[in-house]
Amino acid sequence: MSGYRSSPLLRNGDALMANAVVTGVLGLAFWLLAARHYQAADVGRASAGYSALNLIAGITALSLMGAMARFIPRAGPKAGRLIRLGYAASVVSAIVGSAVFVVIAGRPGTSYSELSSFGGGLVFTGCVVVWALFTLQDGALIGLRSASWVTLENAVFGVAKIGLLLPLAGLLPHGGLYVAWMAPAALAVPLVNLLIFRRLLRGRAGEPGAEPPDRAEVGRFLAGDVPGALMLLATISLVPVLVALFVPPSMNAYFYIAWAIGATIDLLATNMALSLTAEGTLDPVRLAGHARAALRRIMIVLVPVAAGSALLAPFVLGLFGAGYGRYGAPILILLAAATLPKAVTEIYLGALRAANRTSFVALVQGVRAVFVLGLTTGLVRFIGITGAGIAVLISQSVIAAAILPGLVGILRAGQRRPAQAARSESEPSSRRRQAAGPLMEALRDHGIGWDFASRAAGRRDAGAGGAG
Repeated sequence: MSGYRSSPLLRNGDALMANAVVTGVLGLAFWLLAARHYQAADVGRASAGYSALNLIAGITALSLMGAMARFIPRAGPKAGRLIRLGYAASVVSAIVGSAVFVVIAGRPGTSYSELSSFGGGLVFTGCVVVWALFTLQDGALIGLRSASWVTLENAVFGVAKIGLLLPLAGLLPHGGLYVAWMAPAALAVPLVNLLIFRRLLRGRAGEPGAEPPDRAEVGRFLAGDVPGALMLLATISLVPVLVALFVPPSMNAYFYIAWAIGATIDLLATNMALSLTAEGTLDPVRLAGHARAALRRIMIVLVPVAAGSALLAPFVLGLFGAGYGRYGAPILILLAAATLPKAVTEIYLGALRAANRTSFVALVQGVRAVFVLGLTTGLVRFIGITGAGIAVLISQSVIAAAILPGLVGILRAGQRRPAQAARSESEPSSRRRQAAGPLMEALRDHGIGWDFASRAAGRRDAGAGGAG
């Protein structure tokens, strides 16, 4: 395992987890100041708007992040074109999704009442487009194995929105929260993309031995991964939107702060899974070892974070105000507990994406979304905002238990002859095929599929003849 201690997998994964920590701390500071200087109803409406931004912008942006991590490392000189196509698809989706959402949700009496006017809907659509690009450019940086820039970008963004928040509280007491959030994002999009296209992509030749993906391969991946990503998005961003539709703005504020903290903890596992996908794609022979290293690292970090969040929930949320501590603490405790089973599932899905088993990824995420959304809708109406936390904990636990045998199979794959796998990096391609043999057999035994197994061994002719 010593070969994984300083591998690109863990370096990239650690950078992404650092990004989650930085984003979480700065986000918590932003909402803490917002709760102190804005009315709870204004915080509730702003958080509802932010949830809608994440939902609509993420429909394409988050769907394509897996593809960015999967194919940019192999794309070589074509990486720029791949990124531009992703941006174009994201912008079109953002505009269409915004129009549909405004018609459905923008009605008086809800947290989205401000969207009922033409001007409000137009501004909201522009914000969604910006947020879609802001989200997807992180996927481009991850695919370029430059995750440290993601951390820096989000740190600057977090500091900038906090810096704008207090001055705007006096100038725009109702709209300051929106402006403070979106102005730094709008500025970051052109600056980050100058970095991507003028520096990180310049002279890019691709990874040694990697062949650029063709349209058919990208299409097969997206056909499986996009539905799964949409289901994941539903469990992250649709839940707070549903809550905002069912409860008054002030209660939505109490819920959202707890939800935002829980979602930040979740990002630790999600980001490590993205790194696993990128490295597993470049080095499929060692996927099992990468998965073991990723799972070990995320649990070392996540267990104390989740436990501390649950224990300190009443104190942390009490800093926002009495209502936040009273109504939000039980939700945060439930969400912190749910991060552990979710981490198990995310590592499993990251390995499956690297193995191009995106149809099964979509199935797992679809079942999880049905559980989460169905239970949330019923429990929130029955017992209030705490019902959403209960729904998430039950759903994540059930799904983790269901996929555990498959994850164990992946973690054990390739262990029959570890010496060959350890030597594979320095051996010729013929010997790498021999080293991959036990891994191929183990992966097929555990449902990973012939397509991935044959690619791991370098047998492209066999891979073309069978589906994964």
